[in-house]
Amino acid sequence: MAISQRLELRQGQSLVMTPQLQQAIKLLQMSNMELQAYVDNELERNPLLERDERGEIQKQPAEASPGEPDMVSELSSGAATEERLKTLDTDLDNVYTHEARADAENRSAMGSADSGWSSLRPSGGMSLDSEDMDFAATLTRLPTLAEHLTGQLHLAVETVAERLIGQHLIGSLNEAGYLTSDVASMAETLGATPAHVEAVLVKLQQCDPAGVFARDLKECLSLQLRELDRYDPAMVTLVDNLELVARRDYNALKTLCRVDIDDLKDMIAELRGLNPKPGHAFGSDPVQPVIPDVIVRASPEGAWTIELNTETLPRVLINNQYLAKVSSTAARSEDKLYLSECQANATWLVKSLDQRAKTILKVAREIVRQQDAFLVLGVQHLRPLNLKTVADAIEMHESTVSRVTSNKYMATPRGIFELKYFFTTAIASSDLDGDAHSAEAVRHRIKELIGAEGEGVLSDDTIVERLKSSGIEIARRTVAKYRESLNIPSSVQRRRELKVQVRQGR
Repeated sequence: MAISQRLELRQGQSLVMTPQLQQAIKLLQMSNMELQAYVDNELERNPLLERDERGEIQKQPAEASPGEPDMVSELSSGAATEERLKTLDTDLDNVYTHEARADAENRSAMGSADSGWSSLRPSGGMSLDSEDMDFAATLTRLPTLAEHLTGQLHLAVETVAERLIGQHLIGSLNEAGYLTSDVASMAETLGATPAHVEAVLVKLQQCDPAGVFARDLKECLSLQLRELDRYDPAMVTLVDNLELVARRDYNALKTLCRVDIDDLKDMIAELRGLNPKPGHAFGSDPVQPVIPDVIVRASPEGAWTIELNTETLPRVLINNQYLAKVSSTAARSEDKLYLSECQANATWLVKSLDQRAKTILKVAREIVRQQDAFLVLGVQHLRPLNLKTVADAIEMHESTVSRVTSNKYMATPRGIFELKYFFTTAIASSDLDGDAHSAEAVRHRIKELIGAEGEGVLSDDTIVERLKSSGIEIARRTVAKYRESLNIPSSVQRRRELKVQVRQGR
């Protein structure tokens, strides 16, 4: 077989992941604090960038209706900058998608060959041999109490509504791990029943460390004793009389607890071995308040006003006067190339910040439109929502919505929530034209039916029929699964318990 060389011309189309596209994607998924740090770093590196210190930009709040969101990053005027924007060969509405398969295969085939990206690498990049490497950023730290509990939240609860309540409870803890808000006020804020909030609180009180989510010292010690399986009647009495323990009134304690002096000393020693402030075992970093990226308010007309939190949005400008001044004095080709790269990076950063703000506002506005019932009526009225629904509504890619909902928070009349908490699964409607129901709303309906059953205990099949008559199409095994997730026994067990209660009542 002869080996020969030949030249072929092939035509193809693919999305090229330029460094600018990578920067746009990275900016979109940053939190407001990460974005502020990134922009501060760019301001130090790029001499053509400067912070806009002219005060807050005037904006018109967007409502949950079609329309263009307001601009939050400004471009400086000037023919050079406008011309630079026109020459950028990428439409920002389409940059937030995954890398094309052809591009991935091309990069794999090229291996370690120099593609020319090294000279176009974003100025925010960092390598180990960099002189300005921040080694402090690589140091480890202890997790905070909120981080530790948030990691357990998804294991402790099962529904989106309970996660919303649980996140609110975690945000109400002080540094010692005590709950600073009462259940009634939190239930009113969230639009839930006090019993629902109390049920979530009971689940979270089983999290590590033992004693968190207590409302006072007595409850904190009780939770820890239950964890150690030492909460017997004598210890219950001792915990109920902590003021006598503080006064060392051992004679009164012996009488109340019905134990001798040796047992009493052992009980008090056990009590002193507990941790009255379980939250102090975690990182001592100051608690950083959650700063919302989007603010939702009720307007007098009955609609929702949605606006970006301008305090979290960095505003930068391109100093064209300085660019013109230094460009006129630059004689070496290296200097001209450096200025050109600085101008390109600055122009793209300003445009990326503007696109990031627009995208966040579009996603937030659609979430508010979809979850209007939650904002008005409470957590039990969360609608089923997924990434594709929002992406189709705003005509963007699902990966864009996914990045927007990570590390972004929305301040609503119900509290501050991460955007991703508004997404939940759906239960189909039995009506042809009926709306779907969220799984959390169905669980809440099952709990209500069982709670109001009285002497006529409802079987799972009966619950299916009741739900179907209400327009909820659900299988029997799904009802059983939801009932078990609510820690509700089967109809057989409930009948037995009812018979026992009747006998005891007689």
